[in-house]
Amino acid sequence: MATVLGCIADDFTGATDLAALLSRSGLPVSLRIGVPAEDTADAAAFEVIALKCRTIPVKDALEQAREAFRWLKEAGATRFFWKYCSTFDSTNEGNIGPVAEMLMEELGTRQTIYCPAFPENGRSIFMGHLFVGEQLLSESPMRDHPLTPMRDSSLMRLLGPQVRGRVGLANRLVVAQGPAALSARLEALASESVMHVITDAVSDEDLKTIAAATADMPLVTGGSAIAGQLPRLYVERGLLASPVKTTTMEAPKGGQAVLSGSCSAMTRRQVTYYAGRSASLRLDPVTLAGKGGGAAEEWLQQRSAEEPKLIFATAEPEDVRKAQETLGLEKASQVVEQALAELARQAFRRGIRRFVVAGGETSGAITQALGITRLAIGPEIAPGVPWVFAEVEGERVALALKSGNFGSETFFEDAFRLLEAV
Repeated sequence: MATVLGCIADDFTGATDLAALLSRSGLPVSLRIGVPAEDTADAAAFEVIALKCRTIPVKDALEQAREAFRWLKEAGATRFFWKYCSTFDSTNEGNIGPVAEMLMEELGTRQTIYCPAFPENGRSIFMGHLFVGEQLLSESPMRDHPLTPMRDSSLMRLLGPQVRGRVGLANRLVVAQGPAALSARLEALASESVMHVITDAVSDEDLKTIAAATADMPLVTGGSAIAGQLPRLYVERGLLASPVKTTTMEAPKGGQAVLSGSCSAMTRRQVTYYAGRSASLRLDPVTLAGKGGGAAEEWLQQRSAEEPKLIFATAEPEDVRKAQETLGLEKASQVVEQALAELARQAFRRGIRRFVVAGGETSGAITQALGITRLAIGPEIAPGVPWVFAEVEGERVALALKSGNFGSETFFEDAFRLLEAV
């Protein structure tokens, strides 16, 4: 099957989030970890390539995204989606804007939109400002993110320094008038050489309007929610046949573990809740840097594969800042990722086949450590967070790769309960 929509995601949890919402359509979705080494012979209608490029140098992000784009184009994709976080996680240098401009140049298109809104998860855009629930992004816990602190809520101000072209806005008043009005607004902005358009969205109805107005664009960028509207439109346009019933997936047998590197507000609540219901171990970055992860590996060896286990580096913002001041931002994150990746390998060797992983960077490190290159999408635990299945050394493994702020307080417990029912 030729690919219709080729998607590039800037981290692994974002990729599973995107794949989950596309899978709601019942159409074939394939999730690849990194740019595939294999050819495109078995490409699906929707191909998602997960990169780990959110916070790497712009040059490296562009190189990875360009390679992914060319693979997707070879697979037959005629439309492309650049997926980033619904909280627009980035710096003044990028990498959201630079990758979007590179893709526009590759496609020869003069305009694209930016719509990270995900109303189902409380992310909305009004007058160009991003809200997390009822809080402006800059007033939400994201302002203290250890890698991409979001201190401004204006998407136009956030995107502007990242791109060479002009930035404009299609606000909620236009979106509320429907697809024709939005299309006219986009065309008017294009006539003024506005290449990058922030689109307001506060509800799923807004997303339907935006998708209808932009479904024929070569490139759309945003969060997973806007992409989730596209399959229906592609079927209506005759680009894809109506979906058929998909095969039920069987969950793997084996033990379980939760590995958390995220320090988001919601993950901190989830860790606190689950720590009271499982054997738990906290990792300290400074200790890891000085003594390594041997003590944590010994702790894991003393636990049975089946008992509930939680290993976490999740910490309060003040503790994160202290670790970064002692080790430096990059090393503080690196030692945690490396430790959790090695613990994931040790857990697999001890018979654990069910993993819940919290945090985008952590998910990337663990997925790569396990040698996973492709994931099949299973049922959603929470909006945008599915169970995914893979083969590791000939064994079937289930993973839930959770973006930091997604899910409820009981997410870890809910995830394993749902897997028992699969």
